[in-house]
Amino acid sequence: MQLDERKKRILRAIIDDYVRTASPVGSRTISGKYMLGLSSATIRNEMSDLTELGYLEQPHVSAGRVPNAKAYRLYVDSLHEAEPMPAAQAERIRRDLMGRVKQVNDVVNSMAEALSELTQYPSVVMMPKQEELRINSLHLVPISRASALIVVVTDGGIIRDAMLHVSDMLDHDGLYAISRMLSDRLRGQTLHEAQKLLKSFSRQAPLDPQVLGGIAELAAQLERQSASDSLRVAGSHNMLRYPEYADVNKARDMMSALDQTDSLLSLLKADADGGLSVRIGPESGLPRMADLSIVTCSYEMGRGHRGAIGVIGPTRMPYREVLDTLSVAGRTLSQILITPNDE
Repeated sequence: MQLDERKKRILRAIIDDYVRTASPVGSRTISGKYMLGLSSATIRNEMSDLTELGYLEQPHVSAGRVPNAKAYRLYVDSLHEAEPMPAAQAERIRRDLMGRVKQVNDVVNSMAEALSELTQYPSVVMMPKQEELRINSLHLVPISRASALIVVVTDGGIIRDAMLHVSDMLDHDGLYAISRMLSDRLRGQTLHEAQKLLKSFSRQAPLDPQVLGGIAELAAQLERQSASDSLRVAGSHNMLRYPEYADVNKARDMMSALDQTDSLLSLLKADADGGLSVRIGPESGLPRMADLSIVTCSYEMGRGHRGAIGVIGPTRMPYREVLDTLSVAGRTLSQILITPNDE
């Protein structure tokens, strides 16, 4: 028995309907909504064949059919034949993401949050190893008479800040002068190199030791954080809005899967050097994700740094929409991190 064109059309219709409703699909639904030229009996026979071929499952004897991972894989693999997303739609998604990202400083984490809000699925982001992360600029912002906010911007587009105590003799102009001098001296240095330079500054320059100590500590924290890959998950609560997870046990299993940070990190590491990737259900190799799919996209941070960002959802997620949105997110994130001042 072969998967001819009619069976493919029926399978696509079943997938489209199941994605929208999360309910088993019957032959009358397909006949009445998608394929008006075919009788319900004909479609029923074709659905029986699709079940034999391993693309559909029947939860109960009297219920309709639901697509399985094999069906979704066929569907995703056929998406390259579809028309590309219109440029105007891609630009709308880009502007939406940019508007949300600019609300916070850490662009990678905020992109994950924006992606989760836009897709209504949990998102995951992998920060790449950054042993050679370099400083672009440093700013000291006065907060009160004896305190200031230190902001360090790296070439990875990552911004970190911390509060520190300063001499009450330092005014706005004094802090600005220190910021300029330190930015000039530290620009292009790795975090490890910056720590060494700051120690020499304390001996050679009459700078506030509290300022130098605060900057050195922040550089040390950043270096410790950049020594290994890290994974962040945003928007886990979004999964609870889908009917599949009204069942407490399913919801618990799903949340447990999202807590498998080491396993998820391994998946994203494998995708950091590629473009778009789709793992459907069992394809992830993680038993707890047998009913989930993960779609990922790599991004660049400049100076050879690469990471990956992704979306996790039920296997019935609308793959084309998710792939289109994620593709725009990956390109946008790369553009921000490589040319952060262009936007």
